[in-house]
Amino acid sequence: MSQPAPPASAPSPAVSSRPLVVLRGVEKRYGAGTLAVRGVDLAIGAGDFVALLGPSGCGKSTVLRMIAGLIAPSAGTIDWPQAAHDAAGVAQPRLGFVFQEPTLMPWTTAVGNVALPLRLAGVARAERLARAAEALRRVGLAGFERAYPRALSGGMKMRVSIARALVTRPDILLMDEPFAALDEITRFRLNNDLLEIWRQTGVTVVFVTHSVFESVYLARRVAVMAARPGRIVREIAIDAPYPRGEAFRTSAEYAAFCRTVSGALGEAIAA
Repeated sequence: MSQPAPPASAPSPAVSSRPLVVLRGVEKRYGAGTLAVRGVDLAIGAGDFVALLGPSGCGKSTVLRMIAGLIAPSAGTIDWPQAAHDAAGVAQPRLGFVFQEPTLMPWTTAVGNVALPLRLAGVARAERLARAAEALRRVGLAGFERAYPRALSGGMKMRVSIARALVTRPDILLMDEPFAALDEITRFRLNNDLLEIWRQTGVTVVFVTHSVFESVYLARRVAVMAARPGRIVREIAIDAPYPRGEAFRTSAEYAAFCRTVSGALGEAIAA
C-alpha cells in the first residue's frame, strides 16, 4: 500500500472493558480421537488486537476456526456478549476471515472479488460496488478495481483478500497467518498497513502467526500456545504505544518484548 504512516499523535482503538467474545474451557477432539485443543480460556474486548502465537500444529488455526464458527468445539463455550442473536437465541456476530492464501476467484476482477460477500447477502449492485471500491481504497488498491488476480502480485492479492473481509464491516477480523508466504519487505509493509486499517476502523483483530517478531510488532496481547494438545500457556501484554513504526521495530523496547515472548514460546515448545 502507498498510504503514509500514521502521524505520531494518531490514537489506537480503545479496548472495551466488556468482552466481544469469550472462550471458556474450549476443546476440539477430532473423529479419530485426537485432542487438538484443550481448555482454552480467552476473553477478547472490542477494539483489541490479539496474536495467537505458537509452533506449527499447536491448534492456533483450530481456535480461530472455532471462533469463526467454521468448526464446532467438542467441549466448552464460545460466547458473544455484544452480538445480535437470532430467533433461536444463536449469536450472529459480524465476522471477517482472512485465510493463509488469498483464495480469489480468477474469473472476476478485484472489485468483483471484494463485492462477492455483499452479492451473496443480496446487497444492491450499486451499493456493493461502491463499498467494494471503498474497501480497496482503504487497503491501498485504488485504481486496481478492474485488475484480475493474475495481474496482481502476491501482496496485492492478499490486500484484496483483506478488503473482501472488511467490506462487510465486521466486528472482528480473524486472520490466519495471512503474510507467512510473502517476502520480508512486503510483510513489513503489510504489517504497517494492517495497523493503520485497525486504527482507522477500530475493528477487533485476532491474528494467528508463528513469528515472535510479527506478534510483538502488531498486537496488544500475545497468547502463547503449546501443542499436544493445543492450549494457551501464557498471555503477554505488549505495553508499547501505537502507532508503531520502524523506530519501534529497531528499539531496545521491541527487542526486550521479543526476548520475553521468545522465552515463553521456548517454554511452550518444551512443555
